[in-house]
Amino acid sequence: MKGFSIVIVTWNALEHLKKYLPSVAQTEYPDFEIIIADNASIDGSKKWIRKNFPDIKIATFDDNYGYCGGNNRAVPFAEKEILVFLNNDVRVSSDWLHGLNAAFNNSEVAAAQPKLRADLQPDYFEYAGAAGGFIDQYGYPFCRGRIFEEVELDEGQYDDKAKIFWASGAALAVRKDLFLESGGFDEDFEFHMEEIDLCWRLQNQGHSIVYTPSSLVYHLGGGSLPMGSPRKVYYNFRNSLFMLWKNYSSVNLRKRFIIRVLLDIVAAWKALLSGKPKEWTAIAKAHIHFLLKMGKINRKRKELQQKRVSHNDPETMMRLSIIWKHFAKGLSRFQDLPKKYLAK
Repeated sequence: MKGFSIVIVTWNALEHLKKYLPSVAQTEYPDFEIIIADNASIDGSKKWIRKNFPDIKIATFDDNYGYCGGNNRAVPFAEKEILVFLNNDVRVSSDWLHGLNAAFNNSEVAAAQPKLRADLQPDYFEYAGAAGGFIDQYGYPFCRGRIFEEVELDEGQYDDKAKIFWASGAALAVRKDLFLESGGFDEDFEFHMEEIDLCWRLQNQGHSIVYTPSSLVYHLGGGSLPMGSPRKVYYNFRNSLFMLWKNYSSVNLRKRFIIRVLLDIVAAWKALLSGKPKEWTAIAKAHIHFLLKMGKINRKRKELQQKRVSHNDPETMMRLSIIWKHFAKGLSRFQDLPKKYLAK
């Protein structure tokens, strides 16, 4: 059996820890450890953990390094071969690690995701990852169980193991050696899409990402940045540009990137005409800041392209426009995609 190091980043989130950490500590599995990556909390989190869970490791940092930085800095404390990056607002089923362990019996698998349900609506999939993530050819993410704002009831429709494009950062299991070799999370992302970027890099290097329904967790979600906030919009648009430019194959990059920029312009003007000027500003800032960091991102791209094992893009990338399928064709469920688009 594989050993798991469960890394939980927290910053002044004692209430989340009180509610969700006990379920993680009660995991029924013979070989795991829990590491709290504390981003300079001042709310008594460390004192409470030491009192109630003295066996849990605490990695204390001098500043708030966010999700990417906190997780990266916690990895040196991990002693097991599989890392599990778990949000501090995730409740787990007692046997959840057994399903993840089975996924890593395949040596081609670099990362895996459990089934994510919503903690407040436990019969529904959870927005952040549902039953595994995908992106379309223009870099828009969606999930088995969630397309844009449409979240499905879990009726067993995605109870099959499957290759996916990305595993949610809310509950992301990844081989420690491959995580380190790939450079970990890109801290320039700050928030959002860092896990998609990581999974894309791993696939470009010849590895697979999988979803395993036999592992079940429940995620509260929406804690770091509220849905629809201008700041969230900014990070989503800027980090999409970062991710596409870093990871797309040379044969597809320019055409797909130009179309993505045009779609972003449409989204910005739609926001302005809909009476959302702050959203328009956020999208504009995202593109300006991408251009300002273009030199650094281009250097990263050159380095990553040298590590590719194929000139093609991952087979799990959907060769379609999810915007067209959803907003023009009315498609709201992953299972309703034409079978030719479904990842095997």
